Amino acid sequence: MDNKFLTFFILSNDAANARQFKLKVKSLKIAGGIGAFFFLVLAFVVVDYSRIKYNTSELYSLRKETTAQKVEIQNFAGKIRDLETRLASLNIFDKKIRIIANLDGPKNAPAQDQAMGLGGVGGGLSPDDQGFATPKAKVNDLIERMKSDIKQLESRANRQESSFTELQGQLVNKASFLASTPSIWPVRGWVTSTFGDRINPFTGFNQLHNGMDIANRMGTPIAATANGIVVQADRDPGLGKVIGISHGYGIKTVYGHLSEIHVRVGQKVKRGDKIGAMGSTGNSTGPHLHYQLSVNGVTVNPAKYLLN
Repeated sequence: MDNKFLTFFILSNDAANARQFKLKVKSLKIAGGIGAFFFLVLAFVVVDYSRIKYNTSELYSLRKETTAQKVEIQNFAGKIRDLETRLASLNIFDKKIRIIANLDGPKNAPAQDQAMGLGGVGGGLSPDDQGFATPKAKVNDLIERMKSDIKQLESRANRQESSFTELQGQLVNKASFLASTPSIWPVRGWVTSTFGDRINPFTGFNQLHNGMDIANRMGTPIAATANGIVVQADRDPGLGKVIGISHGYGIKTVYGHLSEIHVRVGQKVKRGDKIGAMGSTGNSTGPHLHYQLSVNGVTVNPAKYLLN
């Protein structure tokens, strides 16, 4: 069979010009096998090329998506660092207010708030993060670091909120204390006698004058020097018509020699409220106010509490 030939005729309009040629069957088989082989190789190359092209397109899309994710994550991380900066500023503001108001520091404030730098544990991308060798792993790493940043931010924000709540309470107490501390003149006039030893005008003996005397016209309004509750509004043998006000915190003020009393026991008064009028009742040589201040039962110089 291999020695057989196949004869091919090529005919034209002119029969005299007809051609023929012979090919061995074996040669045709070899040529067919070679052709089939090259066809298969070509088909494999085409399929492989298509697969590579598809994978390249997928890789490009993945890189593009990963790049967009990284940019978004970096922007988010930047916002986190901005929040940390604001929290740090609020923490400094908290401390300044406490220093100015002479208040204690926040309770249970961990040292890590002082030590942790801006950016927390996340921070920006390192140089190695700029490549795309393992994009998914790097994106996941960024996400984990951001989660850690957010967790720390939440913890710090909660502590700062607690600190401000505590600070508010302390400021309210401080404000109450300041409002209850005598600081204004009960009446304007002439200081005729200061706190300390003096000659008693009635006995002629040297003794402690436990207040200050301020003279003015009869009937001049007398004001409470701080917030408090009236605990005395009656007549005293020495001070005549007298008012006593308890301001809390162990502080008490007394207003003596009044001509009129405008408050009653148990009444709440505020700094500046008119409580009576200047007079000369009791042991007095003329219209004046005897203003007395005591702290925890001990009389002190009221002039030291006058701010204006």
